Amino acid sequence: MSTVDIAIIGAGPVGGALACRLAEAGRRVALVDRAALPPMEHPDFDGRAYAIAAGSKRLLDEAGLWDALPFPPCPIQTIDVTDGRPGRPASPFKLQFDHREVGSEPFGWIIEARALRIAINRRLHEAPNILLRAPASARVARAADVARITVGDETIVARLVIAADGRDSQLRREANIPVTRIPYRQSAVVCCIAHDKPHRGVALEHFLPGGPFAQLPMSGTADHENISAIVFTDKTEIVERLGQLDDRRFQQEVVKRLGPHLGAAKLIGRRWTYPLSAMHAARYIDTRLALIGDAAHGIHPIAGQGLNLGLRDALALADLIDTAEDPGAPELLRDYQAARRPANLLMLAATDTLDRLFSTDFRPLRLARDLGLAAVNRMPRLKRRFMLAAMGS
Repeated sequence: MSTVDIAIIGAGPVGGALACRLAEAGRRVALVDRAALPPMEHPDFDGRAYAIAAGSKRLLDEAGLWDALPFPPCPIQTIDVTDGRPGRPASPFKLQFDHREVGSEPFGWIIEARALRIAINRRLHEAPNILLRAPASARVARAADVARITVGDETIVARLVIAADGRDSQLRREANIPVTRIPYRQSAVVCCIAHDKPHRGVALEHFLPGGPFAQLPMSGTADHENISAIVFTDKTEIVERLGQLDDRRFQQEVVKRLGPHLGAAKLIGRRWTYPLSAMHAARYIDTRLALIGDAAHGIHPIAGQGLNLGLRDALALADLIDTAEDPGAPELLRDYQAARRPANLLMLAATDTLDRLFSTDFRPLRLARDLGLAAVNRMPRLKRRFMLAAMGS
């Protein structure tokens, strides 16, 4: 039998980063995942990236992960918000956020998904106070004083179990925590492009009738000097048709939405498709249990905040555990829920409203939102609030 302070079920980016952060603070941690970790590291550039907001970076710093990233992050210096239709020039009314209006820090960074995975895996195997079990399945029994995690023939005793096991969380179901779900009838396409002109650290959020289109600046590679990540949403039936196109025709669809400002563009790596929905757990806690990340909430990718909410969950929980004698005490769990659930609900409501407001071709509404973008662009105090929210501050 092994004894740890905290057991984390799920070694994705949120659960893995939290395990590293807690280990750095001297806690003994067990981490269990059904998947083998090395195969999570894609050896080749695969077209997926994460947007890490400035306010979320602290978790990766404190976990010893940021400086261990094998590929350099790309800072987001400017965010352009525009409105339009595929294949047509964007509306002349736009909203531009410049990080220099709120300080010297970038809004955030774009990192390759495989870079974070590689950094996490290395740290998990190096840390002497992390008990790693992957691939493995866990059975969890929770009582008022401790939790017992059974992995094969092994029993692990912990004071707190953290559910980082995704949207279909088994631990959440076992705790009988209800979930509210919001279907969108949209899907997201994720890929990367190489382009002729430099992006200069500018991210684009282009609102289209079928859903938002985002171009996110990335650091170049030995093969491609100028690279951007692409995330766009559209009606699921349209995305399914796009998935059947060859690379050349799919690339044309990307350029139709992107516009000509980056010059000629070429698809690199794979393309990925994900159905979209939002969800939120009725509570984040139970006896000796805390939900974090996708186990607790999921939002529309319209603002690129999904992973950041999970990282901020992990940061808030880690900060509370740092000063606690008992990391699973009821009052600590209540403080965690009070710190994170209202903020996550607010972000869910904001992203849901934005998607419903902008994913329409109703002409009067399009005119009203264009005028709204232009108005906000001329209101420094309101712009500052939006920029601080984008940074996670």
